[in-house]
Amino acid sequence: MRVGIIGGGATGLAAAHELAKQGHRTAVYERAPFLGGHASTFDVGGTPLERGYHHLFTSDTDILELIDELGLGHRMRWIDSKVGTLHDGTIYNFVTPLDLLRYKPLSLIDRVRLGLVTLYLQRRRDWRGLEGVTAADWLRSHAGKRVYDRFWGPMLRGKFGEEHCERVGMAWVWGKIHTRVASRGRGMLKEKLGYPMGSFGEIFETLARKIQELGGEVHVSRSVQRIVVEDGRATGLELGDGAGDASTEAFDAVIASTPSNIFPRLVPPLPDDYMAKLSDVSYMAAVLIVLVLDRPLSDKYWLNIADRSIPFVAVIEHTNFIGPQHYGGKHIVYLSNYLGTDDPIYRMEREELLQLYLPHLKKINSGFDLSWVEASYHHRIDGAQPVIGTNYSQRIPDHRTPFKGLYLANTTQIYPEDRGTNYSVRMGKRVARMVMEDMA
Repeated sequence: MRVGIIGGGATGLAAAHELAKQGHRTAVYERAPFLGGHASTFDVGGTPLERGYHHLFTSDTDILELIDELGLGHRMRWIDSKVGTLHDGTIYNFVTPLDLLRYKPLSLIDRVRLGLVTLYLQRRRDWRGLEGVTAADWLRSHAGKRVYDRFWGPMLRGKFGEEHCERVGMAWVWGKIHTRVASRGRGMLKEKLGYPMGSFGEIFETLARKIQELGGEVHVSRSVQRIVVEDGRATGLELGDGAGDASTEAFDAVIASTPSNIFPRLVPPLPDDYMAKLSDVSYMAAVLIVLVLDRPLSDKYWLNIADRSIPFVAVIEHTNFIGPQHYGGKHIVYLSNYLGTDDPIYRMEREELLQLYLPHLKKINSGFDLSWVEASYHHRIDGAQPVIGTNYSQRIPDHRTPFKGLYLANTTQIYPEDRGTNYSVRMGKRVARMVMEDMA
């Protein structure tokens, strides 16, 4: 077979690799000038750094197996996580389960309720009984309104904004908790997070080389204008070269790893039932400011912001995870936001965001001064976070689309897990096997 793959992120590359290992000819087309999608890297002082902060959990077995298969297993490092929450000018540790009981914005009885509800969710194995209710309703009912308003609510608002935080399904929260619990090990005390010391970029570059060694093609800066469908079957891709010229390549099957809101633009009109499933999910965009500082901002790797006066939702100090010695002694800090594309902050450019954001860093470190900032970068990632509502298992779009030989694989189809490179790799391999089964 000859299989065309749209998207050079973790899903598309994993699918191409799986197919190429079985002797099929693959061609990956990525419109950006780099590979890796949300986990792609850029250069900071001669060292590759992810555009959006990334790490792995010990339960991320699919991508860890792929890393070993690529001969990069020795590059993995496992490090104790340092997590905190900023509330009313105070940073509270959230490293061990006992830290829940020290969270003073809640009364003692509310801290106990928070701990018991969290423990219950950690031990609950069945998520299906939770998917019929929103996270906001379930958490208010079981943990109490004060616990929701001062702990869970700020996190959901930070991830999904005011517009969507009330409609997120409880199964999503269950999935997040189970991912983190699995990375704590048997002692349940400290969370271990993993990072490939050559960056995630090294994984994707090595994967692309392996695909090419197996006879496949990997193209960057090459966009797909249209998926060619004839008599109800995908037969090729119409490609653009950036200069306005188009060409068509014939394929026996096509895998699209595009977001659900982009996919309909590439194909003929879809049946109403499949189109309704694609339209059911909204997306949040990620807006990131990356700061290069001459000294540390805090001692936390991941700092959740539970203060609505601060215009960003998390501070990820990468060099409290991977030491500053890997970045020329500099300290790398991400200021993270999840927004709708109609939000004014989404439309701001780097200088506007810096003027808005930087004064608030004094609430994290009272000694912060603008002179600490040596460089800054701005990244905007559309389609970063799908908003998954209730009873979503009944509405997931099938990987096999209504057109024969055409497959869809994106982050709306990994439910109940949340987006992540591990699940993208798993999905890419699974869809590649579907293609081979169907074509056989």
